[in-house]
Amino acid sequence: MKNVPNVTFKTRVRDASIQHENPFRWQDVTTADIFANKSIIIVALPGAFTPTCSSTHLPGYEAKYDELKALGVDEVYCLSVNDAFTMFQWSKNLGVENIKMLPDGNGDFTRGMGMLVKKENLGFGDRSWRYSMHVVDGEVRAQFIEPGLMDNCPDDPFEVSDVDTMLGYLKKA
Repeated sequence: MKNVPNVTFKTRVRDASIQHENPFRWQDVTTADIFANKSIIIVALPGAFTPTCSSTHLPGYEAKYDELKALGVDEVYCLSVNDAFTMFQWSKNLGVENIKMLPDGNGDFTRGMGMLVKKENLGFGDRSWRYSMHVVDGEVRAQFIEPGLMDNCPDDPFEVSDVDTMLGYLKKA
């Protein structure tokens, strides 16, 4: 088993002490902050506001969040190579209440996982390949990586990183 890469995410958090229309501040969050002593699901996808990510992938995990929690998962994070502002607006647009959004704006985590791919054929630049994984205390216990991992893939496979595959794995684990 491998461990998740040691990176720092640049996130935005609500801060009640900020008295204006944008009451958020920057906060560094490390992989240790996220994964230490916890059972975590990561749902990694190519981009906020993109069709499959918005219509099926993220909504599926949101809809079955309680089932994941009942199987011992502490938190579920949606990771994408997007900035914190985009991830926040996307979650707001979809009505996501349970899944935590994890902006990997520079792709550091995604690169460390070996999942950073070029999507230049779509004008996206570097993005995450679509996958999901179960991580316990920083150790990757299971990964469900969509087939065809490559730069400029002409397709957007969505076969194994869905919530039902993850639930099936967790029920057997």
